[in-house]
Amino acid sequence: MRTIGQHRDDLAALLAPVLAGLGGASWRIDDLAVDGRAGHGHRVLAGPVAAPVPLPPFDNSQMDGFAIRVADAGQDVRVVAPIPAGVVPAPLSAGTAAPIMTGARIPDGADAVFPVEATSPGSFPAALELGHVTVPADLVPGTFVRATGSDLALGASIAPTGAPITPALLGALASAGVSTVQVRRPLRVLVVSTGSELQGADTDAATIGDANGIALQAALAEVGASSRTVRVPDDVDAFVTALDDAVGDWADLVLTTGGISAGAYEVVRQALEPRGLAVTPVAMQPGGPQAFGSVELAGRPVPVVSFPGNPVSALVSFEVFLRPLLAPLVGLPADRPELHLPAASAAQSPGGKHQVRRGRVADGVVHFVGGPSSHLLAHYAAATHLVHVPVGVDAVEPGDVLTVWSLR
Repeated sequence: MRTIGQHRDDLAALLAPVLAGLGGASWRIDDLAVDGRAGHGHRVLAGPVAAPVPLPPFDNSQMDGFAIRVADAGQDVRVVAPIPAGVVPAPLSAGTAAPIMTGARIPDGADAVFPVEATSPGSFPAALELGHVTVPADLVPGTFVRATGSDLALGASIAPTGAPITPALLGALASAGVSTVQVRRPLRVLVVSTGSELQGADTDAATIGDANGIALQAALAEVGASSRTVRVPDDVDAFVTALDDAVGDWADLVLTTGGISAGAYEVVRQALEPRGLAVTPVAMQPGGPQAFGSVELAGRPVPVVSFPGNPVSALVSFEVFLRPLLAPLVGLPADRPELHLPAASAAQSPGGKHQVRRGRVADGVVHFVGGPSSHLLAHYAAATHLVHVPVGVDAVEPGDVLTVWSLR
């Protein structure tokens, strides 16, 4: 039986060509500013962006005050016309001071600013009435001046390929006058839920709602992937036809749930194993049945990753195997935040498997939420952490330290 690490490495190799080949599209930064994915850092640059101008593009005042020459320090000088932001000022002559507002361009000849608070009125607009001001004696060149290029030099990198598009990055781009950027195309995933029972919850009809489709779509959205869902019955011919139609030329990856165990109606296994799908159980609970491979679909090879059908198994499989591969595509850490905490209570685990339990953290210890069974989705929804019991451990005692992943 394969280890978690072996299976994750094989999935990484399967997906590497697809992930490396995601192209880019040109986006206007004002459109990105109101795009939900970008606002959460779920879009990234498809190419580097260099500064077309230095930032700031000119020396400007760090505060409201007076632009002066340091050579006039300690002297009484004449006040000349004020300098508001957004204008190119006249050069500053020796023996003069110009009222200047925050962000306004430093005039040629000036090399420092002193704050308006250092004058008797203490603020503008009253200080505009002054005919003369005394320049503080302790000024040095550059005092309260934001120098040209002090944030970014001309041609310097604003952001590299793969940088997440955050509010701060959009602001930096706008400051530099960059109006459009190349944005990496999201990975497109077809989520396939198998099972003739997926017709909506009805106890009389022995049917149930499709938890996997919607849960995995939400999980994929968290890592910036686009997805579509399709539900197929336990019929091999119908499955293959539906899959070919849904894949078309759109899907980069097919993610199936169910149909890979040892039952009589394992439609994924029956339909895709002859086409190259490798069914490879992993030493993990829940989520032991796993499969992957490059499969001919809609006339082209498409990577297929197959998870078990029980909803907790599917979500745990996503967290363990797929999320670490997809999260870095949008600038997120590959790994969930990790803690090492003592268990609040005892638990049993199959010694030959890596068990992933659901839990909550309180008062510095981790509490198990629900049991280990793979159908307990409501318990998973109530959990805030995944709790790992490693291979070789068949019993957890209170106080035993376990690795804990935060889901929040």
